[in-house]
Order: sequence, then structure tokens, then C-alpha cells
Amino acid sequence: MTFERAVVTGGAGFLGTHVCAELLRCGSHVVCVDDFRTSDAGNVRGLLDNPRFEMRVADVIEPFDVPGTVDLVLHLACPASPVDYLGMPVDTLRAGAFGTLHALELALRKNARVVVASTSEVYGDPLQHPQRETYWGNVNPIGPRSVYDEAKRFGEALTTAYRRERGVQAGIVRIFNTYGPGMRPDDGRMVPTFLRQALAGEPLTVHGTGDQTRSLCYVDDLVRGLLAMARSTEPGPVNLGNPEEVTVLEVAERVIAATGSRSAIRHVAPMADDPRRRCPDIGLATKRLGWWPEVSLRDGLRAMADRSARPLVD
Repeated sequence: MTFERAVVTGGAGFLGTHVCAELLRCGSHVVCVDDFRTSDAGNVRGLLDNPRFEMRVADVIEPFDVPGTVDLVLHLACPASPVDYLGMPVDTLRAGAFGTLHALELALRKNARVVVASTSEVYGDPLQHPQRETYWGNVNPIGPRSVYDEAKRFGEALTTAYRRERGVQAGIVRIFNTYGPGMRPDDGRMVPTFLRQALAGEPLTVHGTGDQTRSLCYVDDLVRGLLAMARSTEPGPVNLGNPEEVTVLEVAERVIAATGSRSAIRHVAPMADDPRRRCPDIGLATKRLGWWPEVSLRDGLRAMADRSARPLVD
């Protein structure tokens, strides 16, 4: 199924850029909506020559419209890295509230399918493992990370209300840790931080003991899952992530191996409200969407390391 015209909010971000490129590859017309506050115009420079790509500079916190027909809205716009959401807490909450509202209103006006990107962070520091979509989560509503966690939880509630009350064809995906080429080296997330440090020969900084776990999904797999959700009528929420659970310390060791670095590992203070375990149950995605991840962590880290080691041309 090819979408005639898709709107991707946050389309110039790490994940959004990959989504826009894949939609174009599939033959869709793509309208990218972004204000470049946490992204960069260089991310979409390679797409601008495509006649089916349109860039609209807009802040989704404010009302926005896209003239013409639209049959898919992918709402990805929200500060997603710790550097960004801890640095702009109020606007992160506004993006989860008003940004989601405006994406849903656009889908309502256009009678379009809308997929809203939520996050595994809605589970907080989980008391259930692995995490299934039926789990309500264990979130500190006033902790430093709450601005992101609660923004996404509110976005899920708002999306569900629009589907139930106003008949919007809406779906929710809960995205677990995703990595791949195009991440900002300084965005504060684990993999790009480790990669930047390893390539520079610096110690890799592991917060706490490093025995906390994460489940890392390569971006190409995640994009396939997002578009599978878009092509379905599934309301969700649906977990999208890789169920291979690894410790943070093991990720650091694998990054060193992938880069051939001689970097050491340095333990630093734990982060506030850092989840102890994170692993998705993807049974629903496999059953309803026919989706599962295919790229191994070893291959994904190698691909990201190879791309990151090349000189960047903007």
C-alpha cells in the first residue's frame, strides 16, 4: 500500500528523516513539518531535489495546516533526547499536548490515518518485565524525566479520545530505544554518546553500575514497523522495539568492538529515575502487523560506526 500524500511532523529529526526517505522510496508525496529546533536542515538536504518532497517550516505547538489532500499523518515531533527535553521541559510538554492535538486535528480535517509516536518511557521504571501494552507503567510524575514521559502519556490519552469521540483513524506506537545513522553525536542518548567517545578515544561514560538493561532497535527495522502500523487499522498501542535485552555496560563494550577503539570505560553517577530494565514484548506487533526486527545489534552498530567515522558533508 502506497500513501498518495503523507505528512511527517518532526520529519527533519533522526527518525523522521529516515521515515521521509522510505516514504519517498515507496512512491509517496511527503510533506515534512519541522521547525529545526532539535533537528537540522542538513538532515533533509538530500531529499529537497525530489519533486515529491515538500518542506514546511512550522512549530507543531502552534496550529498548522497543509493544503490539499492528505491520507497519512505520522506524528513524530517532540524533543526526544535527554539534552533536549531536559533543556526545554515546558515546550516538551507542549509538544506532547498541543503538537499531538494539532496533528490529530489535521488528520480529522483530511480524513487521514494518523500514527502517533509514543515511547517505552510511558512504562517508567517498570515493575513488569518484559513490558506488554497492557501494563500501565511506573512513572514519577514530578521527576526530571517526567516532562517527556508524561507528555507522551498525555498524547496517548488525547489520541485515544479523538479515536473514540471523533472517529479519527488513529494508531499509537510505543517506540523502544532506536539507534542508527543520523543521530546527533551530542544528543545525550546512549549509543551516539558511546560512539562519539569511542571514535575520539575518550573513556565511555557508563552511568551507575551499567547493569541496567536496554533493548536497541536499528532504525531501518523501526521504520518498517511504523509504516506497517500506518498501513493497518490497528489502534494500538503497539510496542515497536527489539526484544534482545542487553546491559548498558555490554552496549559500551560492543561499541568499542565495533569501532576498534582503545577507549576505556568510566563509571559515573547514576541518572535520576533511570529505568532499571527495558525490554518490549512484541507479540502484538508480530501478530497484528507481521513485524519483527531483523538487524542484529552487532550489524547495526557496525553500520552506524562506519557511517559516523566518515567525514560529514553538509
